[in-house]
Amino acid sequence: MTDTGTGLLTIGALAHATGRSVRTIRYWSDEGVLTPVARSPGGYRLYDAACVARLELIGTLRELGLGLPDVRRVLAGDTTVAEVAAAHVAALDARIRTLRVTRAVLSAVARRGSSTEETTLMNRLARLSATERGRILEEFVTEMFHGLDTADPVVRERMRTMAVDLPDEPTPEQVDAWVELAELLQEPGFRTRMRQVARYSAQGREIPDGASLTFARRLVHLGARAREQSVAPESPRAAEILHDLLADGTDTGTDTGPGTDVDWRAVRERLEAMADDRVARYRELVSRVKGGGPDAAHREDFAWVVAAVRHRAAG
Repeated sequence: MTDTGTGLLTIGALAHATGRSVRTIRYWSDEGVLTPVARSPGGYRLYDAACVARLELIGTLRELGLGLPDVRRVLAGDTTVAEVAAAHVAALDARIRTLRVTRAVLSAVARRGSSTEETTLMNRLARLSATERGRILEEFVTEMFHGLDTADPVVRERMRTMAVDLPDEPTPEQVDAWVELAELLQEPGFRTRMRQVARYSAQGREIPDGASLTFARRLVHLGARAREQSVAPESPRAAEILHDLLADGTDTGTDTGPGTDVDWRAVRERLEAMADDRVARYRELVSRVKGGGPDAAHREDFAWVVAAVRHRAAG
């Protein structure tokens, strides 16, 4: 009802006029976002017409998900509704991403029949923030290239950025791959092997930026073509293919031009490191996180080239 002496609204009348409960209005008043304009002789809170409009705004902001601290800042003029809304959109986006990852984790658990321990591990690793995932990868890359000033900077940067985050809607397979990848990146033995690969790439000398990636692509191409043509690794034709692969020595530190000898043992060690099962698994996992398949590891292509080099090293 209205206090007839002042024309102000009691809390009950305000509740009736706005459709809000007395309990809610009292709570918002206690929290300082809806201050009464006066008190009745009996000590009851009284509100004016401006409070009706203020109450409607508070209700709208709360229904949009704003907390009382943000509502208080908007009403005080310390920020705008647009600014607060933008912040809440970002927060909702983060929450949605978390829910999507949670759904993917649960799907993976249901599909695999995971144990309690494995479920806990999957959930913990998959829900790492982008910042935490980036930290794991940054630590790995830093250790891998520490002190190798001549390592290919294109490779360094590509490894730093290629597998930081899960997509917004990860599949169970992508969650599985990221969990395994996160564990692999922290495994001392794998880090040692990857540092060996990086050290072979650096070789204490300057090489053109991107030469390591060019060499790897050429290796895969020539290895795949040799397998398609059923070229035996120990055949004379295989020797010609290796000559094409190592011709300029840009990335291997070898020169197979006329009158030069190839250090086949050094080449074998370099390529065996690149073809290592864990290194190949790393390439597979990165591909899966990005939505690709296991073919990215090119295991068979590497294996053919390594077999051909081993034959030359043994001879």
